[in-house]
Amino acid sequence: MRLLTVASPLVLATLLGTAACTDSSSATGTSAAGGTGGSGGGGGGGPTCTAFEASSWKPGETIFRDATKDWGIDGVLAVRVTVLDVDRDGWPDLLVRNGGGPDEFKADGKRSRWLLRNTGKHAFEDITEKSGLTAVRSAANEATGRSSEVTVAADVDGDGDVDVFMAKAVTAVADKTQETSELMLNDGKGNFSFGPEDGVIRGVGKPAVPVGATFSDVNRDGHVDVFISHNMMPNASSPLQDRLYLGDGLGGFTDGTFALGLKTQPWSDVEKLNQGLGHSWGWGATSCDLNNDNLPELLSASYGRAPNHLWQATGTPGAVTFLNRGVESGYAYDERQDWTDNVNAQCHCFDKPMDDECDKVPPPPSAQFCASLKAAFNGGYRWNHSGDREPWRLGGNSATTTCADVDNDGFMDLLTGEIVHADVGSTSDPAELVFNTRDAMVRFERPGREATGLTREHAGSYWDDGDMNNAVFDFDGDGWLDVYISSSDYPGTRGFLYHQKAPRSFEAVPIEDGIDHLRSAGAIAADLDRDGDLDLVVGHSRFRCGNPYKDDCYPTTQLRIFENLSNGRNHHVSLRLEGTYGSNRSALGARVSVSACGMTQTRQVQGGHGHQGAEEDLVAVFGLGAETEAEVTIVWPDAASTTQTFKVAADAFYDVKQGEDPKAVVLP
Repeated sequence: MRLLTVASPLVLATLLGTAACTDSSSATGTSAAGGTGGSGGGGGGGPTCTAFEASSWKPGETIFRDATKDWGIDGVLAVRVTVLDVDRDGWPDLLVRNGGGPDEFKADGKRSRWLLRNTGKHAFEDITEKSGLTAVRSAANEATGRSSEVTVAADVDGDGDVDVFMAKAVTAVADKTQETSELMLNDGKGNFSFGPEDGVIRGVGKPAVPVGATFSDVNRDGHVDVFISHNMMPNASSPLQDRLYLGDGLGGFTDGTFALGLKTQPWSDVEKLNQGLGHSWGWGATSCDLNNDNLPELLSASYGRAPNHLWQATGTPGAVTFLNRGVESGYAYDERQDWTDNVNAQCHCFDKPMDDECDKVPPPPSAQFCASLKAAFNGGYRWNHSGDREPWRLGGNSATTTCADVDNDGFMDLLTGEIVHADVGSTSDPAELVFNTRDAMVRFERPGREATGLTREHAGSYWDDGDMNNAVFDFDGDGWLDVYISSSDYPGTRGFLYHQKAPRSFEAVPIEDGIDHLRSAGAIAADLDRDGDLDLVVGHSRFRCGNPYKDDCYPTTQLRIFENLSNGRNHHVSLRLEGTYGSNRSALGARVSVSACGMTQTRQVQGGHGHQGAEEDLVAVFGLGAETEAEVTIVWPDAASTTQTFKVAADAFYDVKQGEDPKAVVLP
């Protein structure tokens, strides 16, 4: 490990003011939430005091308001959200999608995508058409445009601005005129052009059903790589192989999937499927370092109750390979494997009581119930008795996995988004937090939703949780991350906001105090107005809306912005990182720890995650409670794990270039 210690006397002298803490080699203290702060994996000794004082949200306080009209985005329709800074002016821009395409740039034309430039004046400018982001390669497609289901952003060619990867399904492989996935290169001003025509990530002539993508530097060579999770081709019996493409730093890629050990198998061998060795039924991709060895793990969340994949990085920078540890880590599925409370199985055994193990199954609610269930599923039940009792079929319908250090112990935990139906019973994994055990061989523990407080009430005997997306962010700046679970696509679903009131313990924020949003889809927290607190940008889905379903959707899929009303209740610090000296320019994979008065918070800079490419702002925002200064430690994502430590004053935005003093920035 190479250590760089940087503390700018000029920055400290001009900005620190009176500190709430004194420096000490001790790093102990009690948090406002009532717990002991964790070490954070790199802050070292740092400021300490008797308590990390913070003004936390309390029930009855309104913390968000719907500011959609104030931001002038009426008519912007969106299900999915990506945050990026296309012109590197410091203001977070939005790339939102209502679907894959097309886009008709004319009066009353049908729009599917919007690239919205943040003007810094509580307004967005639609630059989609002039940006060139949706251009087509084939003149035959001028009228229909280029669709793209997945979008993630990072500085792929190392020129200082973010480029955009737009992944597209290719199911009619023989059609040479169809558009493909594309890497769109940014000129630094928000103007995009095509990446290499012969780029392997385009997938020309190959089947593709991408539903998740994430940028990362997996081998720490300073170049951005991309991991793509794939779904299933039409009428296929097995999903496609997930893919890892290694970047060359210029916009080119090579396929490193098999060479780095990520090969899986088509669905045929049940035993191998139980071991998590089959292809994922990919619905989302995520990358983050889960054991603090400065090598990122790769995660593929699987639909269809198939096992989630966790690929643990092993080896050394430049010689990285991956181990399939989905099952061993506890990420593939949970331990709830008693399928006998699945009412579909109960109805099946009611009809065919002599089938294997049906003597263990309790009776269904009634014969009439089974008849109704059979009618709902076109003459059958949601159950295959020969296969659905296997462990690989007793997991969840997983979509978005978010990495975040929820309990401030310096290690990334996971929040999974899951679809759950009441008829399936307890084996269907719910959306929940799984906590990192801090084992070098990555493992998680599942305390359950009841233990963490991430519960909700369900009305009636039949319900659906469509928890496909989520956001983990500190909405009140008290130093503890909170949770927003975005539930969508089923009647009665909505967004659920939870406040972390004590370590690993959450309380629901009533809709009148927080977010009131039906059929909540993609959700990303970002400090849109750079006032130090995090706002929430949320999409809406109208899928399964109206007959024969309950009509509880909004008239359109209008994108909504919920403005944070913290109004300086707590101090904060914002950090924008730039990698040099062997780190990728976007600093993807950097581990940032901020310590104040004995408590250390840790974030990792990430390049997209989850279902169809959600992406957070690359600027990391930390709540500091009442503290007016903090110590920052960054482990940079280079081969040497270069570590840099410095102090900053609160309530400021800093540019941090690897190896240089942090610079306080006043945005234009």
